[in-house]
Amino acid sequence: MRLSCAVIKPLRPVFQTAVSLIYPPRCLGCGTLVDSDFGLCSACWRDTPFIGGTVCESCGIPLMGAPDGHRIDCDHCLDHPRPWQNGRAALLYSDQSRSLILGLKHGDRQDVVGPAARWMARAVRPILREGALIVPVPLHWTRLLRRRYNQAALLARGLAAQTGLEHCPDLLHRHRRTRKLEEASAEERFAALASAIRVHPGRARRIAGRAVLLVDDVMTSGATLSACAIACREAGAAVVDVVTLARVALDD
Repeated sequence: MRLSCAVIKPLRPVFQTAVSLIYPPRCLGCGTLVDSDFGLCSACWRDTPFIGGTVCESCGIPLMGAPDGHRIDCDHCLDHPRPWQNGRAALLYSDQSRSLILGLKHGDRQDVVGPAARWMARAVRPILREGALIVPVPLHWTRLLRRRYNQAALLARGLAAQTGLEHCPDLLHRHRRTRKLEEASAEERFAALASAIRVHPGRARRIAGRAVLLVDDVMTSGATLSACAIACREAGAAVVDVVTLARVALDD
């Protein structure tokens, strides 16, 4: 027997209550019980390095001092101008955030996506452009096959839901596989990713003359985001901005 929508809708809170009794919400960080789904307990919230205050306009890293009405960029972005306009990040990449991100990236912790998208939406709000197209950083198909999902694509979809903006999960294509770059220098990263990412020929019309918001989980040197931004600009994007869940703090 099929239940009509009119019957199912009033029963939904009952189902949700039953599920919460069987699977009570737990902290994403330590697993202790919390008041709501996809949250952090007070201790983990305190230890999670959310970025706020004055930030670099290009990469989102926190800076000393107060805004003075002029554009502020960190020394690294001044020395290495970005091929995008503005950038933001929700967290600094440290012990607590690293655990969440590695869980999402390698541990199938897709429960992180919901709160992460909310944190990213809050971080990117000051630079969000009306009608921007949200685009994730792509994985090479061999890594996607092994990992089964692209964490950047999950974050992009969550961010689109939070902001109401359109997103295109397959706009960018990583046509050349690169070696793992976790231990590579910035120069090695940029060299490895040069021309490794392209706009899908069948999707180029979607960004012609349009703002693009690139999404990734972590920004270290910015080499991957740079390759994506260059590909979007060459395909006709009007302007490119970036947002990541976390930003690695570079040494002085």
